[in-house]
Amino acid sequence: MKQDYTLILNADNNFSVLNRIINVLNRRRVRIKKMMAHEHEDDFKRGGMVLLLFTTADLMEKVKLQMEKLIEVDEVIVQLGSAAYVERSEQIVDVD
Repeated sequence: MKQDYTLILNADNNFSVLNRIINVLNRRRVRIKKMMAHEHEDDFKRGGMVLLLFTTADLMEKVKLQMEKLIEVDEVIVQLGSAAYVERSEQIVDVD
């Protein structure tokens, strides 16, 4: 049964990382509902992404393992539902 998953990534901030991440999701036919990418404030060479994905639990586990194999990716966190996406995106967006 398909449901929403939040995928949180910490990785290097260069041009090829986003392309590789999207390719992993496209090959597995995982639907991206929302995506937010950001650069770390203290180090412009580091960045992160928060994705809201719509897929099955089995496919999400495979995607997580594939993301962890990417050299540029340091940390991968998967959480069920969209609440984590909303929480992380509010932390990223600087509301003044």
